[in-house]
Amino acid sequence: MADVQEEPEEPETEAERRRRRAQFLRDLAEARELRARVQPRRAKTARLRRAMRMRTFRW
Repeated sequence: MADVQEEPEEPETEAERRRRRAQFLRDLAEARELRARVQPRRAKTARLRRAMRMRTFRW
């Protein structure tokens, strides 16, 4: 498997990890928005389900 990334010798810094995580979350949000535009009915259902879960969640 030639396309597997090699592990770096030194562990990544906290800032690098946070930067990668922020980029991942931005990409994830973008993908969700795209899916919501492509499948509006399914997105609406998911939004309603999520709202119901939040209303019934007990602190």
